Amino acid sequence: MSNRLCCNRRTRARAIDLCALRILFWMILYVLTVACRAQAGDAPAWMHAAVLAPVPAHDEKTNAVVLFSEIDVSVQSGEKIKTHIREAYKILRPGGRGYGMVEIPFNAQSKIHGLRGWCIPAQGKDYEVKDKEAVEIALPKVEGSELISDVKAKLIQIPAADPGNIVGYEYDEEKEPLVLQEAWIFQREIPVAEVHYSLQLPLGWEYKSTWLNYEEAKGTQVGGNQWQWTLRDVKAIRPEAWMPPVRAVLGTMIVSFSPSGGASANGFSNWREMGNWYRNLTNGRQDASPQIQKQVATLTAGATTPLARMIALAEFVQRDIRYVAIELGIGGWQPHLAQDVLVHRYGDCKDKVTLLSSMLSQAGIDSYYVVINGERDPAAPEKPPYIYSFNHMVLAIKLPANVSDPSLVATVQHPRLGRLLYFDPTNELTPFGQIGGYLQANYGLLVTPDGGELVELPEQPANMNGIERSGTLTLDTRGTLKGEVIETRVGDRAWAQRWRLRMANKSSDRIQLVEDLLASSLAIFRVTQANAVNLDQTDKPFGFAYVFEAENYAKNAGGMVLVRPCVLGEKASSILETKEQRKFPIEFEGLVRDNDSFQITIPAGYVVEDVPARVDADFSFASYHSKTEVNGNRIHYSRAFEIKELSVPVKSADELMKFYRMITNDERSMVVLRADGK
Repeated sequence: MSNRLCCNRRTRARAIDLCALRILFWMILYVLTVACRAQAGDAPAWMHAAVLAPVPAHDEKTNAVVLFSEIDVSVQSGEKIKTHIREAYKILRPGGRGYGMVEIPFNAQSKIHGLRGWCIPAQGKDYEVKDKEAVEIALPKVEGSELISDVKAKLIQIPAADPGNIVGYEYDEEKEPLVLQEAWIFQREIPVAEVHYSLQLPLGWEYKSTWLNYEEAKGTQVGGNQWQWTLRDVKAIRPEAWMPPVRAVLGTMIVSFSPSGGASANGFSNWREMGNWYRNLTNGRQDASPQIQKQVATLTAGATTPLARMIALAEFVQRDIRYVAIELGIGGWQPHLAQDVLVHRYGDCKDKVTLLSSMLSQAGIDSYYVVINGERDPAAPEKPPYIYSFNHMVLAIKLPANVSDPSLVATVQHPRLGRLLYFDPTNELTPFGQIGGYLQANYGLLVTPDGGELVELPEQPANMNGIERSGTLTLDTRGTLKGEVIETRVGDRAWAQRWRLRMANKSSDRIQLVEDLLASSLAIFRVTQANAVNLDQTDKPFGFAYVFEAENYAKNAGGMVLVRPCVLGEKASSILETKEQRKFPIEFEGLVRDNDSFQITIPAGYVVEDVPARVDADFSFASYHSKTEVNGNRIHYSRAFEIKELSVPVKSADELMKFYRMITNDERSMVVLRADGK
């Protein structure tokens, strides 16, 4: 996980695609390193020792294993830390070849020395890649580079990273620490045979270690103010669908250290101190320039109430300030000046929050930074304050006493600050007053003049995130189903489709999107018309209205005709239908309430012989109710699907699997028709 306060994964429409840039890096690196000749050279003794070590237990899906890892941290002072790193891997399957590519990021506050790599093949001589053959990559010139800081990486390609071979590398890092805190993430997504971590502190300094997701191992003092930890046979974390963020479940030791006499300016031991540390980084960043004052006056000129002024300013920052984020080091945490963000009209999440906070202040409204993660779970009250738990920022707006509106659902009553409305100005398509599911029941660091406080953001009711779908359809004697469907979407259900439609300027583009929605439910179909409702009016429910026809929808079976009354919408999931036992809770992105209603007029000359049984599935975490009724020549199917809890514990995984199986059966159930008189 990076240390940058970047936008969450859902709101990167206009962002520089760092993944695409990384691919570009690999391409450049490949071209450059093909010309570099890996020389024959003996691998160091520590790597040859790893060759003799037993390979940790693994299954047939494991691509590689860590044979040896060593991290030696030497704290020189509050402004300088030296670290020496060694790692060796054994490649087991072709999918493990990526471990031969070593990428070490650095910035103006850090330096990388002595990066070298080796391969010990199963047969033949060792290969060596020296530091002089490493490739240093910086970002290419991109739009928005006025705000780009020092993003660089040093890269080497270790040759012959093939199954059966062992690859390894080592390097030294010198850095000016952002905070006096380190994390030893010793658990991986592959098995680890042996890992070492050592910490050397200046005389008189102290440290505190906190273990997460793993049984604590006591450090051994090996010298004057030096400690060492060793772990063996660390099991892999195998990713599962809909699990908590991997970073939140990996075995980790967090080490905080402080000089004699107490914490330094870049150290903290609790949430209050962490809030003070971050507030110091933001001092003066929200100061309003004449341009900001003028912009606020222009935007609020026609607003007659405090709420209208807040909405006008929030929507400006949401929609008119483009998202651009490329930074490391202090630039990953310290926002740019609000006046610069306004002038350039772009910035990342913390920049947008800073500008909006500055503008709200000009309108007489207080607000506070909330440092958070774009996924739930990394930060929690039982965990220590750790800066790498966070990668995003939102704003807590203090509502004036005379502002009260039912649309402001993301509001909580703070015991000291009063009513706080949480708002994410980076999320362009979630209306003011609401927050996306990724923020709900998520913990963030509220930064106030009195320090920091870990707060939980509110959950929104399930009925604020859902789909209301209604279809009026006709079945003909050839088995073709046709008709109109109207959908109304709110919450993240609306956000997702608005996002996909942003670049859909033609009617054919809208039809393509509807076709994608129908493809999971219909084998053969044709959309003849599709319209979007309230596409740009994010304060109103989004909608689709479309007409389709599906040939061979009804099936003949022994003189009977089979018709599936649940025409559209797939609520079931097969994520738990695996042989492996579930290890982690199942996490939903948000509470949901969906309702479907389909009316099918059957052809003349046919009557209904049988209908599916009613389904009533009620669990603590979710519910599903469906029924099929007949009225004359019309079949009416209705159902309601609701997710009531954001997380389902492992002990309830079997119940969730049963729940989804009931839905699957219902979605496949058939109404039986017969010719009248037979």
